[in-house]
Order: sequence, then C-alpha cells, then structure tokens
Amino acid sequence: MRLRRTRSTAATAPRPAAALAGALVVAAVLGCSAPASEVRDEAVPDEGATSASGGSTPSGDVTTGPSLDPAYAVDPPGRFKALPRTADVVVQTQETIDEETLAEIERIPGVAAVEQFSMLQVSIENRVLNVAAVDPATYRRYAPGQLPQNQEIWDRVAAGELAVGRAVARRLPLDDDDFLQLTSEVPPIHLGVMAPQIENAVDAVVNEKWGEALGATPGNALLVSSELTVAPEVVAEPLTKMLPKDSSIERLDAVARYGLDPDAVQTAQVVGSLADAIGVFTYRPIGGGRIAPDPAWVRTHISTQSVPILGDVTCNNAIFPQLRAALEEIVTAGLADEIKRDQYAGCYYPRFIAGSTSLSNHSFGTALDLNVPGNLRGTVGEMDRVVVSIFKKWGFAWGGDWSYTDPMHFEMARIVRPS
Repeated sequence: MRLRRTRSTAATAPRPAAALAGALVVAAVLGCSAPASEVRDEAVPDEGATSASGGSTPSGDVTTGPSLDPAYAVDPPGRFKALPRTADVVVQTQETIDEETLAEIERIPGVAAVEQFSMLQVSIENRVLNVAAVDPATYRRYAPGQLPQNQEIWDRVAAGELAVGRAVARRLPLDDDDFLQLTSEVPPIHLGVMAPQIENAVDAVVNEKWGEALGATPGNALLVSSELTVAPEVVAEPLTKMLPKDSSIERLDAVARYGLDPDAVQTAQVVGSLADAIGVFTYRPIGGGRIAPDPAWVRTHISTQSVPILGDVTCNNAIFPQLRAALEEIVTAGLADEIKRDQYAGCYYPRFIAGSTSLSNHSFGTALDLNVPGNLRGTVGEMDRVVVSIFKKWGFAWGGDWSYTDPMHFEMARIVRPS
C-alpha cells in the first residue's frame, strides 16, 4: 500500500523542528567496511557528513553497509527543499487510517500538517522498541534539530538501513558488521545511522519496504503539526472523536514534561513470531514504572495455571504448553532441584524496564525470572547450563546470552508446540 502524503493545511509558515539541547548536529561516518553515520553535538557549516578520517562525504554520496539487499530499498529522497516542522501529536491506531479520516484530520482548525506512516513494536532482549516505518522524503521534516537537512541520514534510510538514537544503539545486540536481527522472520538490517529520534515516541526508523517485510499495519500512525499559535491539546481533542476509542493520541509537549503523556492510551503492536500470542496490547501508565493493561486483553491473554516445579504461575496463555514441556523435561533429567521455587520472581508483571518508558516482555506474560539471587544483571550467573539448553530447545531465549547479561531471565522467543 502506498500511503498518501499530505501537505501543510494552513497558510502560516511552519515552525522549525525542536532543536537539540545546546547544539547543532553533524553525521560522522564510523567504522570501516560497514560504517554508520552518527549525529554528534557539534556545529557544522553544511549538511554533509564528516568521515572518521576527518574528510567530507558529500550529501547524497553515501557509503552504505555491506551486502544491502535492494529488495529493502526505496527511491532516494533527493535534496531537502521543504521547511522543517514540529511533531506536536503522535497517533497510533490498530488499523490503517483511511483517506476520509485523514482528510477530516487535515481540516481540524489549527492543524498545519499531517504525516502518515506505520508504527510497530519489536521486542529485542526484553525491551520493546517503537519502530517507525516511513517515507524518508516526507518524514524527515519532523526529525529533531538539524536532522531534516542532513542528506546522508535519509539516503541511508532509503537504501534500507536502520536509524536509531545513540542510547538505543548502545543496547542493541549488533553483530560484528553492525547488523541487527529485528525479528526472526526477516534478514538482519544494517545499523546505518545513529541520530536522535522523536523522544519517547520513536526509538528507530526504517523505510516502508522494511515496514512491509516486518508486518507493520500500513498507515496506522500519524505525526500532527499544529500551527504556531495553537497548543497541541487544541488539535489533540478533536482526534479523540475521529479515531477509534482504543487509539493512542499522545501530545509530545506532555511527553517532554512527564516522559509519557499521562492522559494517553499507549499501544503496542508487536510484530514477529509472537504477534498472535500478544495481539494488540493497549495500556495506560499508572506511575512507579507500572502500567495498567486493557482489562479485556488481560481476560483473553493472561491466566494462572499449574506447571511442574513452580506450581501456580500467572503468564500469557500461549506460553504454557512449552513452559510446561520444558519443566517436565528438566524434571525427567533429574534437574528439578536446579530451579528454586522460592527464588522465582514472576512471569506476568505489567511494567516498564526500570528507569525507562520501554515495555518489558513481562508486560505480555511471555517471560519469567528464575533463581534471582544468584543470577543478577551483568553477571555470568549460576544457572545450570543443561537447564538453559532445555529451555532453549522449547523456544525460550536466555538473558545470559545477552551483551548485558540477565541470567535469571527466560523469554518465549518462538512458538514451540509439544507433539
């Protein structure tokens, strides 16, 4: 599906995108055979990229990573000729936003421009990332700071590379060539750009071809820019009447103050092998790092059942067949004593990752923590490696394999059904 791109709907001049604190930006090419552009907090005279050796990479002349598949490339965006805009409201719905609704939104008094794209969530090492699948030529207008004018960034996204912020990039399990497995159903994507994203709304950006491959719902998200003299809540309120009740309509001015808009429903549409098990997950933040999921989702996806060794546990319904099978095999192998019932720390626990606004897989009930005292984060841990291998056989990933280890943590990585 080719999304319709919208233009400014107001005659007033657009606002510049919000500047990064205290700095302009430059893209610096890092590495050797698989370089990534990194936005640094330095002033530069133009929108070109500075190479690791100190030379200049002209705009539009981009060195991409090795073996980029042209099947995931879109047309390069060309030079930036528009003016930047501020993203004031971000919207995510469960279905495609149709043309008629989009036209209504464009006519809301105070709306200056609307950008339609696809939003999806991927789970990587117990952290759920918001991924925007975009048209680089038009989405770039809403990027922060001087990023709209940085040609290399958007050429690389168009070529099929991933753009993320530096803080997110540090947590990603990249291979030696800076490729990342977003889901098991698609090939790895190359990390091409480290650049700030729309804070607490977008963690990573890919082009529309990647969105389609990942299984994103086409056109289920919007960025809305309001006129210079109009507060975001003025345009956000009419959106609640035009869009389905379970839509996420988040004012980014509130995000800047609180980390998340406290009045907005949040939506997670997790793609990959667990999409059917998780479904569409809506929730509200309730403070203290906790969330309140939609009670209807909880009723249909979460239950308490008895399993070997641990007894009664509360998890996602989809996890029980393979969890039960793994624990039964551990008992048969004579290793039941390696799992301490009194050191089990739970499965379904609706919360964010500590100190962040990223969901944990515990929020979906698809992860469990075992033998907590001897298996703290950042340690090798004490988990019996045969126990670990049995869990892996039954479709679980183990946090002890991660770059920042979490050896107590096992999460359902794929569906495995006992025969």
